Amino acid sequence: MLKNEKAIVVFSGGQDSTTCLFWALKTFKEVEAVTFDYQQRHRKEIECAKAIAQELHVKHHLLDMQLLNQLAPNALTRDQIEITNEEDGELPSTFVPGRNLLFFSFAAVLASQVNAKHIITGVSETDFSGYPDCRDAFIKSLNVSINLSMDKQFVIHTPLMWLDKEETWKLADELHVLDYIRDKTLTCYEGIIGDGCGDCPACQLRNKGLEKYLTTRKGGEA
Repeated sequence: MLKNEKAIVVFSGGQDSTTCLFWALKTFKEVEAVTFDYQQRHRKEIECAKAIAQELHVKHHLLDMQLLNQLAPNALTRDQIEITNEEDGELPSTFVPGRNLLFFSFAAVLASQVNAKHIITGVSETDFSGYPDCRDAFIKSLNVSINLSMDKQFVIHTPLMWLDKEETWKLADELHVLDYIRDKTLTCYEGIIGDGCGDCPACQLRNKGLEKYLTTRKGGEA
């Protein structure tokens, strides 16, 4: 049973990964979290992840991935690059090439060191902003490759893969942490905790999903 096993959550302190952290805490006997420092645009992401992990008494690992910043200039690693959505078949300016490939690979190495079989990530193909490394096919392929490369039987879990943002808020509510997720997580590209700036693509996606969920929620109250 999963309740007797250990898991690693790839954790950014955002809505999705924090929802997955609560899901993991309910699903597994022991849970640790790993956050990656790639000199991202808003350093508050790391501070937020640390604070949440500490509050939830989850062992937290911070891994240095600054080489990714050097290799992958984009809107999340360069202040001078404008944040834009997917346009004319081009990937959004916030796409970081190789990020999830590296993150999940290093998470697996860490999992091996701490004797964890399960790796959890909050990627979603339903609301994936056009990122190819959030697709189910990629996750399944990487899971096989990691297992072959390390001769292990890791399982990469994607609890949000087929959920849109409205359904992700519903899951948080079912886990009894909707208010916690709303108030203490950082999704905003401008680094504003909670409901964020309201204007960037991440805030628009998050807030639209919340509004839709609260409209259909019994009582319709925020």
